Amino acid sequence: MSETMSTNEENKPPLNGRRAIPPNYSNDEENEVPEMEAFGVIPRGFNPRDYLRVVDIYMFKDPHEVNKQEHHTDKYYNPRLIVRRGQAFQIQIDFNRPYRPETDQFWLEFLMGRYPQQNKGTYIPILVGNVLKPGQWGAKIIHRENNSIRLSVMSSATCIIGRFRLYVAVLTPFGILRTRRNSATDTYILFNPWCQLDAVYLDDEKERQEYVLNDVGVVFHGNAEDIKSRSWSYGQFEENILDACLFLMDKAELELSGRGNPVKICRVASAVINSRDDDGVLVGSWNNSYDYGVAPSAWTGSVDILLEYYSSKQPVRYGQCWVFAGVFNTFLRCLGIPARLITNYSSAHDNNANLRLDIFLDDEGKVDTRLTKDSIWNYHCWNEAWMTRPDLPVGFGGWQVVDGTPQETSDGMYRCGPASVQAIKHGHVCFQFDAPFVYAEVNGDVFFTRMEKNGTQVVENIDTTRIGQLIVTKEVGGDGMMDITEEYKFREGSDEERLALETAVMYGVKKQSIQDTTYQPQTDVEMDFQAQKVVLGNDFKVTITFRNKSRKSYTATTYLSGNIVFYTGVTKSEFKKHSFSAKLEPSSSRSFDIMIRSSEYMNELLEQASFHFFVTARINETGKILAMQKAVVLEIPTLRIKTKGEMVAGRETSVIVEFTNPLKQTLENVMLRLEGPGVLRTIKKQFGRIPMNSTLTWEVKFTPMQPGLRRLIASLNSDALRHVYGELNVQIQKP
Repeated sequence: MSETMSTNEENKPPLNGRRAIPPNYSNDEENEVPEMEAFGVIPRGFNPRDYLRVVDIYMFKDPHEVNKQEHHTDKYYNPRLIVRRGQAFQIQIDFNRPYRPETDQFWLEFLMGRYPQQNKGTYIPILVGNVLKPGQWGAKIIHRENNSIRLSVMSSATCIIGRFRLYVAVLTPFGILRTRRNSATDTYILFNPWCQLDAVYLDDEKERQEYVLNDVGVVFHGNAEDIKSRSWSYGQFEENILDACLFLMDKAELELSGRGNPVKICRVASAVINSRDDDGVLVGSWNNSYDYGVAPSAWTGSVDILLEYYSSKQPVRYGQCWVFAGVFNTFLRCLGIPARLITNYSSAHDNNANLRLDIFLDDEGKVDTRLTKDSIWNYHCWNEAWMTRPDLPVGFGGWQVVDGTPQETSDGMYRCGPASVQAIKHGHVCFQFDAPFVYAEVNGDVFFTRMEKNGTQVVENIDTTRIGQLIVTKEVGGDGMMDITEEYKFREGSDEERLALETAVMYGVKKQSIQDTTYQPQTDVEMDFQAQKVVLGNDFKVTITFRNKSRKSYTATTYLSGNIVFYTGVTKSEFKKHSFSAKLEPSSSRSFDIMIRSSEYMNELLEQASFHFFVTARINETGKILAMQKAVVLEIPTLRIKTKGEMVAGRETSVIVEFTNPLKQTLENVMLRLEGPGVLRTIKKQFGRIPMNSTLTWEVKFTPMQPGLRRLIASLNSDALRHVYGELNVQIQKP
């Protein structure tokens, strides 16, 4: 082919033999729409000005006007019309003369993408009729005055969501006259949890306020014995966030025609939230080094992440599970799908999905890190999205698990869900998508297994209650915690729980029987392990207690191993080893205290201040082993946020962020962030260092625009200390 190929040819997307038009998965691209579409040869003397002509279109798109008020879209910081599907909205058309229904004919056209087609839902012509049918496209005139008419337009409750272009077409004898392309009349159509015909319909107004309209949330972390919480700014209404969320679907190459289906949207979004295999939004990093990026603990919300991705089109560094879940929650709420962020404490990452997490011990009862491949995350965050599941049998709609954290591949990509919570609870894990993986995350058993020299495995202990011991989300209308463990599983040990497990096994979840391995526990001696609660940087003590219930004397050779762990349960290093021999008198209890000094752990510490203790004791007289493990999370100091005087919309005000360094060392490379959705965009400030025991003070001046109750969220990040947060609710008065 010659070098001088025309540019027109080059720009054409490649066709493939199976389809007449190229795939249509960009909401951004447009086609040329003719302003005059002639029916044949146009006679001389034809003047389009002689016919009905559109002079202006008025969209009622300001936040205080009827459309955004009735459609609950008045919070979006976006100048265009935003409506929810399956619900009527109003527009006004001004013509060059009064409209005469007997002779004039006009219609509306909504178009999306580069190849609009009526059967794909990307070209929607709407004729004006006398009656609106619920949940179907239509328009009727509700007011006529002089040259103007006001229309009520109904959208379909199943239409695709995204940004449509609007044209008004007028019929003349010689052709169709159309309005000029005008981006000011572009209309965003979103999901509608207020509409009974919509797949995401949610019937409780308080829940809709929380799961669709609340732009701040709470992330629960730490561990089940020591729950910590922090605020997260979802910011789904902030400037350009809606466009950024629509861009994610373009990036995921979801056909425009599939964008009315929340199941499809969740499935592709769970892949595009992480950067594995598709250059998605966030790069995961769990190794405590965050060069050329932001540490996961430093983010205060989703807005910065989504806007950076939208402008650079490159994955943003770095995320961990709550960051993936926070961004995913913003995406879902922004598009109108009810969503909430979930924390599962002691979440199993079961590499071979056999509902059994193996912790291998060597001869002495120490953990064998070479053989132990499964890990138990202190906690893991995912999302639930609310929708019907027409692709499953009746009864599996409602909350669906979706997870954007890259853990395992599903159909060849790092993604997870949507999986029905109801199906997981009852063990019906045959129903798509990824239910067995989620079932294992909340239901596995922990096996402590000792490898004998000859290769036999001896099971020393089985912990059936540890995995998924607590599953929580933020309560509706408050910042407290709501326990939703019962939505995922029946009570431990109940008949229903056994039945759900047998069902899951029948549907292909692998469960090894205990009969394959020898298991004879030592029943007449009990061991317990407790750790003192303490602030990071201090010494603390741990206590091991034995209870000898028999009438014999025993001696127990006891070994304590203290490890610094990532919150994913993966060990970084062992910082404490301690062995002792315990003499156990008949029918009595004995406790042993062990001091853990800050000098032993501080220089090894990871950002979440998580320790993991293994305690193993061999009863010398019987050769039996007692084994326990426990996660301990230290208290991390908080930031204080204070306001100066009262806050009034439109007037400059200031807040002060304070922090006192509690460590016995200087903090280096300190970075502070402050944001408040609807009040101020993220502000960052670098401080070189904070010496020990000294206090840093940072004053930020800003002008709040909207009155109402808002939340400020701050984070501090440094080389030695991360996960430092502070928050403050502020009431902004009317001027």
